[in-house]
Amino acid sequence: MIFDYLSANWMEVLGLISGILCVWLLIKENIWTFPIGLFYALITVVVVYNERLFADVVLNLYYVGMNAFGWYFWLFGGRTRRSQSGLEVGLISLKQIAVMVLLVLGGTLLMGWTFATYSNADLAYADSFTTFASFVAMYLAAKKYLESWYLWFVVDVVQVALYLVKGIELYALLYLVYLAMAYWGLRAWKESLRQVAIEP
Repeated sequence: MIFDYLSANWMEVLGLISGILCVWLLIKENIWTFPIGLFYALITVVVVYNERLFADVVLNLYYVGMNAFGWYFWLFGGRTRRSQSGLEVGLISLKQIAVMVLLVLGGTLLMGWTFATYSNADLAYADSFTTFASFVAMYLAAKKYLESWYLWFVVDVVQVALYLVKGIELYALLYLVYLAMAYWGLRAWKESLRQVAIEP
């Protein structure tokens, strides 16, 4: 029975495995997070399109581009470059946080209204919230800012509920794992930031 379920949902299985591997590598500050993340995003485009979660389609197409950007930025980007990935963990300002909150709220309302009005999208506002919050979180992760983990935590909670409602159980499980990994990632990056602060 389990084999039948897994074989019928093989794309979700691939998404589950590559998604967990991608986040684990991100926590470890390993540059391979980006090619694995690229694979995960492409698989997920197909999964969420089939469930009419169109904001998630947009999100995962964005992930494709941001994984390429993050891959480049971690190798050749700004700030000091003493870690394994070539880029140290950084922090953003309160002003930047305020701007990002406004972007998430404004984007959620605009995209949610657009999908609710002009398409047959399901759960348009919840889907749009996770999309815009993930836009910002992925950008912060690609730039290697600690605050990305706080935002991932919020996204993961909402995504678990969204995927359970839609009956995409393996992706709900994936986001439960992401929730635990966001806590782990936050602790690991805080330690990395502390190490940078005490190095001469």
